[in-house]
Amino acid sequence: MSGSGTTADDPPLQTAVWRLRSRACWTDAAALLEPHAAKDPAAALQRTALLTERCLYTGEGWTDAEDALRSAEALARGDDERGGAACERGHLAYASTLLGVRDRADEASVALSRAAALLAPAAPGRPLLDFRRGLIAQNIADSPESARAAYRRAHAGATARGDELLLSFTWRHLASLALQEGELAEARHGFSESLRIREELGYLVGTAPALISLAEAEPEPEAARLRAEAGRLFRLLGGVPTWLAPHIGVPAPRPAAAG
Repeated sequence: MSGSGTTADDPPLQTAVWRLRSRACWTDAAALLEPHAAKDPAAALQRTALLTERCLYTGEGWTDAEDALRSAEALARGDDERGGAACERGHLAYASTLLGVRDRADEASVALSRAAALLAPAAPGRPLLDFRRGLIAQNIADSPESARAAYRRAHAGATARGDELLLSFTWRHLASLALQEGELAEARHGFSESLRIREELGYLVGTAPALISLAEAEPEPEAARLRAEAGRLFRLLGGVPTWLAPHIGVPAPRPAAAG
């Protein structure tokens, strides 16, 4: 199950999963992994991550994600696998809290702390864990300095591992902190890098949020052009991410999330 599907050297299964995921077809992508996820801990974790991302972007599918997570936890054996499962539990609990489905902030913090205890500093899953700890610090604990430190660790780890998709997330969230502090040039650079990477990878479902973020740091009329492009992608994908709707003038009950 190695490979993310974003390069020519990745296995065909991962390429197919990536193409579906990037077009908001999380359920179909998870179905491709289901035969492998019954026995392979890595596939089970990947399937959980897909279904959790569906929850975060649509506000739906919580039961499916919980079931997949429990299966992944049952298959986990070594510290890396148990740490990865704990990281996914923390992320699912974070998504539930952020979207106002159910307050699971304590569960999220405990799960990510458990993941930190299980994953070695050089473990492949460490950069993603650091990023998710940054999300909790920024969006739940309201601690921008802790969030910045976590994002920087994640950014360094993603750079070292060549994880371009994670880099697109760390760029975006570091830029959001810069924007809050009025550092427009720094924010614009980070948002631009995030958008560039997502466009190069073909991460279509994550491109509209990146466009909206960059629009917040740009003057008019460029900001309006970016919002219009985000709206086009939003409609193309059938209205996801759902929490993006208020930013492009479409009424929606979901609060803005971190994508």
